[in-house]
Amino acid sequence: MKFRPCIDIHNGKVKQIVGGTLKDKGDMAAENFVSEQDASYYAKLYQSSGIYGGHVILLNPVSSPYYEITRLQAVKALRTYPGGLQAGGGITDKNAADFLNAGASHVIVTSFVFKDGILNYENLEKIKAAAGKSHLVLDLSCRKKGDDYYIVTDRWQKFTKIILTSKVLDNLAEYCDEFLVHAVDVEGKANGIEIKLAKMLGNWQGIPITYAGGIGNFADLENLRKFGENRLDATVGSALDLFGGSMPYLKVLEICDR
Repeated sequence: MKFRPCIDIHNGKVKQIVGGTLKDKGDMAAENFVSEQDASYYAKLYQSSGIYGGHVILLNPVSSPYYEITRLQAVKALRTYPGGLQAGGGITDKNAADFLNAGASHVIVTSFVFKDGILNYENLEKIKAAAGKSHLVLDLSCRKKGDDYYIVTDRWQKFTKIILTSKVLDNLAEYCDEFLVHAVDVEGKANGIEIKLAKMLGNWQGIPITYAGGIGNFADLENLRKFGENRLDATVGSALDLFGGSMPYLKVLEICDR
């Protein structure tokens, strides 16, 4: 299990939000933490720790009046740590190269591929061609409905018709280098992981998967290791001391490297 750090940017600020509260209308979200530092500060910190594969997420849509300052913050982080971070949020075949050229190791894509509630294979082929399989991460963030986890899009606000299963992972692994999965219902709440989801992802043996959502203490981190069969990489957001939480950053690195 590797630690995959995050830099979530909303309205031009590095933040930790409660995932299920993000709204495009009015660019609103319930905030756990708003940093006084810019995105490049965290990029430099992660670089100094030798951590690769963290994700920079733009949480404003392209239509937002805040999008440009959010984008500039993201680009600043990517240029600070070239090759060390991935970039996601509003990525399409038209702008993927911009983020890769700015220093992103990978681009992270959801809404462009899962269009109108279904998997759009034409767009999937387009983004694969634009970024290259080895530079593409598919974000399969999901929310629970009934007994199943459905992939969600548009900053986690819209349910698709696609249930996240091993078969879906098998299919999509042909197009990308990694998966990123936020358990949106527990994202930003730091009160425990989605065990059922972690088990399903951990039982699948394929390309790397980063799990995010609900880790609030070291017991949760160990649960992710246990139920994820030690195959899942971990993101800790609101609970990390860097973002106002109680989990020391250096200890998280030590535990994940064990």
